[in-house]
Amino acid sequence: MSTTLFWHRRDLRLDDNAGLYHALRSGNPVQPIFIFDTTILDKLPKQDKRVEFIHRSLQKLDQAYRNHGASLRIYHGNPTELWPLIWEEWKPSAVFTNHDYEPYALQRDQQIGSWLLSKQSAFYTFKDQCIFEKDEVLKDDGKPYTVFTPYSRKWKAKLNAFYLRPYPVSNYLQNLQKHNPFPFPSLESIGFESTGLGELNYDISDTLLQRYGQYRDYPFLPATSRVSIHLRFGTVSIRQLASLAREKSEIWLNELIWRDFYMMILWHFPHVVGNSFKPAYDRIAWRNNPADFERWCQGKTGYPIVDAGMRQLNETGFMHNRVRMVVASFLTKHLLIDWRWGEAYFAEKLLDFELASNNGGWQWAAGSGCDAAPYFRVFNPEEQTKKFDAEGRYIRKWVKEVDELSYSRPIVDHKFARERALKTYKQALGAEE
Repeated sequence: MSTTLFWHRRDLRLDDNAGLYHALRSGNPVQPIFIFDTTILDKLPKQDKRVEFIHRSLQKLDQAYRNHGASLRIYHGNPTELWPLIWEEWKPSAVFTNHDYEPYALQRDQQIGSWLLSKQSAFYTFKDQCIFEKDEVLKDDGKPYTVFTPYSRKWKAKLNAFYLRPYPVSNYLQNLQKHNPFPFPSLESIGFESTGLGELNYDISDTLLQRYGQYRDYPFLPATSRVSIHLRFGTVSIRQLASLAREKSEIWLNELIWRDFYMMILWHFPHVVGNSFKPAYDRIAWRNNPADFERWCQGKTGYPIVDAGMRQLNETGFMHNRVRMVVASFLTKHLLIDWRWGEAYFAEKLLDFELASNNGGWQWAAGSGCDAAPYFRVFNPEEQTKKFDAEGRYIRKWVKEVDELSYSRPIVDHKFARERALKTYKQALGAEE
């Protein structure tokens, strides 16, 4: 019998995996593979927590396969150069995988799909990392939504049990290719070093979800699920989470819908990568002061809530969502630094970095993105602190010297910075807002 390959990418699990399910039902023995893609990895530092998380997740995945007499075959290199070698090794009749919506992935998949076709191997991809994709949620006139609230209403109206039904992969695991385990590569063999990363557990308990709406905005509380990195790399199923959210917490469900929304925006408006969603915003005369940017990166702006967020990010790879909004607003409005600088810094540091959501969040903060609110929304860091960290519990955890004379003086006065931002935006946009 010929072999079917299943290519794991952003779906590092067996359970409820759309592409794997379809591969296992295809009639041929299925060999799972993963490629450590050097076109991505070569740009990263030798210690990268995300690579370590992927490596650890792959070890768990390989063990799950071994429990069924199979094994994950792992490759390391440029996928377009590796595929001829992979094809020679297996001569697959078909390759199955799940959709990826990012520009690089679309180009890669189109190239590899065409090459496989030239070798008489079929290439099938499936929706797996979101509930609704591409053209599945559109306005009544057939155009894509560009504002979240009406999109979310249509999304919820369309949602039913069909879209949440898990793929019963376990019913077909006997169709895996059986053989002795392949050697599992060490982190060092793919060019990386351990960061000492701890377990990145998530909490989707009833207790957390029932209190989520009440406590999610307080950064000193353990009141968020921490599931985003697991969604990013697919160690958990979006259908499982959306089913739970639908039952337990509409506010948490909205957070999952934001993720679908930004993926849809990236699909329909690919110009958002590198350009403002609203083109007029590309006329803004950013100050782009490198010294100011460096102080923001290091958490030395003299605004405690901003500094706490940046230090949390630098140390852990995580930042509370409320604080993400505050620090992004501060960079773009108070310091008048191009949102793309902040977007790139977050892309480098965030464990849960996802192109669509990161880009959407930064453009939301800058006013250039999909948001009904006008550009003159400027977060006041002191007011945000009073609302969400009044006792300074979060700030004192990350900015130890906040009460000392040695603590940085504010990099800019809030009132002055707000007026300067409004003037700069107004000059660029004229009467368009």
